[in-house]
Amino acid sequence: MQQTTDTILMIRPVNFRMNEETAVNNYFQEDLNLKNAEINKKAQEEFDAFVYKLRSVGINVIVEHDDELMDTPDSIFPNNWVSFHSNGDVALYPMFAENRRKERRDEVFIRLEQEGFKIENIVDYTSAENEGIFLEGTGSLLLDRVNSKAYCALSPRADEDLFIEFCEDFEYTPVVFTANQTVEGKRLPIYHTNVMMCLAETFAVICLDTIDDKKERKNVVKHLKQDGKEIISITEVQMHQFAGNMLQLRGENNQRYLVMSEAAHKSLTAQQVNAIEKHCPILSSSLETIETCGGGSARCMMAEVFLPKT
Repeated sequence: MQQTTDTILMIRPVNFRMNEETAVNNYFQEDLNLKNAEINKKAQEEFDAFVYKLRSVGINVIVEHDDELMDTPDSIFPNNWVSFHSNGDVALYPMFAENRRKERRDEVFIRLEQEGFKIENIVDYTSAENEGIFLEGTGSLLLDRVNSKAYCALSPRADEDLFIEFCEDFEYTPVVFTANQTVEGKRLPIYHTNVMMCLAETFAVICLDTIDDKKERKNVVKHLKQDGKEIISITEVQMHQFAGNMLQLRGENNQRYLVMSEAAHKSLTAQQVNAIEKHCPILSSSLETIETCGGGSARCMMAEVFLPKT
């Protein structure tokens, strides 16, 4: 079992803009005073430059184009609706925003099969949407695939019971907690676990300050230490620059990279950069428009492909 993959799926946007349906509880989103066509064009430019950087170090990026007719402003974040597993399982997740549910498209699976991957079984949790219950993929779940642990910060988009059900189905030990951020003086749940935490092979980047409950915080730290991961702490201010939204991938000759946005990279102190680079080099790209309007960053844009090859 491996924690990192050399293959990711990315969706090139055609209708990217600020999604009014997700803005209600994604406090990272901001309005850019630009026309939607201009926002989409900038997002496409950032997307293409990012893909180019990833491919240049030997990461296999499968780019599928969004479907214009679907009008899916957040399709650039596929990790919220699907996850791919090494036994050939694919999980489909229930999404909070109604206009995001159309992102789940069979064309994506057809494309992966054309690329030589094997899909054995689809585990579909999407009927939970009818009951107003959500669990948004590897946005909500942080999977330690080697140690079979799943970390989840509960929020309106991450239901505890459904998370436990996922852990039973996929044989993960659940590590549950609540992570908050300060919004207009109030502590409110962070919408996705993967903006406050990143799990790599030998280390974790995490904003421990968001876990207000001391017992929960201690428990998370205990699990990470138990599995031999160096803990690299970030601040809430850095988290708002998407310093938690990172993903470790493998490139040429099995070289590991920690992939993040330019904003995340710039927010890190020299000490934090050194701590990360002891484990692997950093690869960063400018995602300013995508981060500002979409409220998501590098990690959200990449769905890891762990499927077996045919």
